[in-house]
Formats: sequence, structure tokens, C-alpha cells
Amino acid sequence: QVQLVESGGGLVQAGDSLRLSCDASGRTASNYPMAWFRQAPGKEREFVAGINYNGDITYYADSVKGRFFISRDNTKNTAWLQMFSLKPEDTADYYCAAKNGGLLPTTRDPKTFPYWGQGTQVTVSS
Repeated sequence: QVQLVESGGGLVQAGDSLRLSCDASGRTASNYPMAWFRQAPGKEREFVAGINYNGDITYYADSVKGRFFISRDNTKNTAWLQMFSLKPEDTADYYCAAKNGGLLPTTRDPKTFPYWGQGTQVTVSS
């Protein structure tokens, strides 16, 4: 089992950058594929980016491709979501998630991720 804690959210202006962190704890945290999701008020939770256990596979939602970048450092048990060129429509609570087993670029359903952090809020003003 793995525990996840997000940090790094805040209030920024459109065009700004922000980096979210996800600290994982647990004896085998580095074995878990991870992903970032987000949920805006009144909307369903949506996939943002995913990364496999060793970081050599990453994939993104079309809405963030080229602006957001997911990475991880297993020596630190940490994953990041680097966000550039933020837009007001990026405003949401951002969640880190982890799952057992493998990860495919088609793995985007939040129901397939059993482990979640508490979320960190990102607000982008226009």
C-alpha cells in the first residue's frame, strides 16, 4: 500500500507556471505507476498525466499536452507535475494517484487507481 501527499498548489495568473509535488510513502512506493487527475467545481474528475513505475513512459490529456510535464524520482519517492502556460480553465483541485500493476497510455479512468492523495488546489486568474 502507498500513501500520497500533494503540495505546491496556489493562486497564479494566466501564463504563469507552477510545479506540483506528490510525496509517496510505503515500502514499495517506487513500484507504483502514478498519475495526476484534476477536478473542477461541478465537473467530473479527469485524467491529466500518467507515468509508469520507472518514468520511461509518460502520457497526457490532449488539453495539457505540451504545457504540462510529469516526472518522478524514485530515490525521493516523489512525482511532480510541472505546469507551464497555465490557463483559467486549468483551475481545479489536482490529485495524485497510484495503482498496482502496469500502466498503458489508455489507463485514464480514475476508477483504476486505488490510491489517492488529498488534493491541492490550483487557481488560475485571467
